[in-house]
Amino acid sequence: MTTSPPDPMIGRLIDGRYQVRSRIARGGMATVYLATDLRLERRVAIKIMHGHLADDNTFKTRFVQEARSAARLAHPNVVNVFDQGQDADMAYLVMEYLPGITLRDLLKDYKRLTPEQTVDIMDAVVAGLAAAHQAGIVHRDLKPENVLLADDGRIKLGDFGLARAVSANTATGQALLGTIAYLSPELVTRGVADARSDIYALGIMMYEMLTGEQPYVGEAPMQIAYQHANDSVPVPSSKNPAVPHELDELVRWATARDPHDRPADARELLLRLREIEPVVRGTAAAPFASIPLSSAMTETAPLAATRVLDPAVADAPLVDEVGETGETDASKLTALTQRRRRRGYWIFAFVLVLTGLAAGTGWYFGAGPGAFETVPETASLSPDEATALLQQSGFSVVPDERNDPVIAAGLVSGTDPEAGASAQRGSQVHLFVSLGPRILDVPQVVGMSQADARAHLVEFAVADDIVQQYSGDAPVDTVIALLDGDGAPLPATYPERGAITLVVSAGAIPAVTGMPAADAEAALVDAGLTVDYGDDVFSDDVEAGIVVSQTPNADPMRPGDTVTLVVSKGPDLVEVPNVITGQTVAQARAQLEALEFAVSSNVPEFLEGAVVATVQSPAAGERVKRGSEIQVNFG
Repeated sequence: MTTSPPDPMIGRLIDGRYQVRSRIARGGMATVYLATDLRLERRVAIKIMHGHLADDNTFKTRFVQEARSAARLAHPNVVNVFDQGQDADMAYLVMEYLPGITLRDLLKDYKRLTPEQTVDIMDAVVAGLAAAHQAGIVHRDLKPENVLLADDGRIKLGDFGLARAVSANTATGQALLGTIAYLSPELVTRGVADARSDIYALGIMMYEMLTGEQPYVGEAPMQIAYQHANDSVPVPSSKNPAVPHELDELVRWATARDPHDRPADARELLLRLREIEPVVRGTAAAPFASIPLSSAMTETAPLAATRVLDPAVADAPLVDEVGETGETDASKLTALTQRRRRRGYWIFAFVLVLTGLAAGTGWYFGAGPGAFETVPETASLSPDEATALLQQSGFSVVPDERNDPVIAAGLVSGTDPEAGASAQRGSQVHLFVSLGPRILDVPQVVGMSQADARAHLVEFAVADDIVQQYSGDAPVDTVIALLDGDGAPLPATYPERGAITLVVSAGAIPAVTGMPAADAEAALVDAGLTVDYGDDVFSDDVEAGIVVSQTPNADPMRPGDTVTLVVSKGPDLVEVPNVITGQTVAQARAQLEALEFAVSSNVPEFLEGAVVATVQSPAAGERVKRGSEIQVNFG
């Protein structure tokens, strides 16, 4: 049986102060643990950046930025940040610990909320966001997962990991930061965000709370982003007729496609929300202006339970309490006293019953079957270990399976409810055993631009770094191949979230044949290639110093590869020696043929060894092509 290694952080003392107790949640940038602040003797949540991001300055800056952004806020509806620092190679952030659930957990359980529940939660969320906007901070990642509902009833806004200081147009640096379902049209189309982008996300959250679903769905994130950019969010009452008109209008205002048509910030939205809250709750004051005051008093006077008697008419018969006239004052008072005593007995008995019910309810929900427990973290454990851990916490385990791109097949990938959530003791918890990643068909992206290819490959882990390759058939920045995690060509099917590297065209290799050698080298170096030279060659057709040929030394060619150039030496000319200085024709022939000349003579071959050469053509000192014919004659 394979077991996963224990989390090395459990039990660790951070910065000599924070004792890590257990893991609460894990995200893309950091893991959150429950810890004890030994100095102040209190429980805290400590957020620790993943080790593999420690050398990434961008992530470290964003992590510190979250601490600074949240620390600037002092509001009952914003998660408090206590401390931030670095211990050895890990950056950490210390926050208040809020046992409870998230708004996402609540929506999973109840699907949709009533209008009254929605305004209760939104009042707290918008109030916290208004404080952030007033402090000059844009949250930029509003979603139900970042709204915390504490067990004690507090509602707080957290996770300022993407927060930025407000400017007229706060550029994101990446067009799709945050969660796609809550992105404003301007973030999708222009990649900029301000306070009104947060308002749009709040509007989408209100729609989801009132209807139980998000307004836009699609098979790919780009489809959802397209709808955000081009469609208007429908009113919630189109899905849930119980939604009042006032909330319809609030959602319509918050989700206007044009940012100028939305509230300027969360404070403006909060004022409007609190204006309509009495109407939503059904507690709005009735319009009494049209009813005469005397008439109203006349109609309601008989309903009064107590009268104030004028001493001047104290001897008048008592009707309200006794009910009959003509009795003496003593008998009236005796009957009244007895009736009040009986009423007191009933009230006392009623209080006892209520006290018993309260005590029983407290036991049931505090220590009995109705008590709530935190679902423990079971990811990466074996099914047997996870089952035992959940049963020890008082839960009933329901085995289940699901694909998981990270957790190895056969190990636990998670639970429903999720780890860290509160659930009733004795309730069922679905334990998911990983089937490994789904095997997906790889989309055909060869020939697409790099951006379009990434949009089609969202279910895989496409590396930010690319491999450039020269191609005369594909324009620059066009995808020409895909590589798997080992650098091999990608097959037609591939695991979900599997590593993929794009091979992108760097354009054609410059053609430098016929160029001067110096110009050819400069052109190839500018294109990212290394230049080497082969042996120069003679050429009757290409003048000296001109490139005769270029040869790629690898296939395929990528930036940094070597191109070999062959340069012309011009025609192969040889200087004709003087062979008529007392040599015989045979001696002259031997000397010239050694220089690869062809030799002809008017002296018969059998006399060449005896006859002295006296004439040569071409003359000595002339430069002629190697292999040319030289005449050596007598006379």
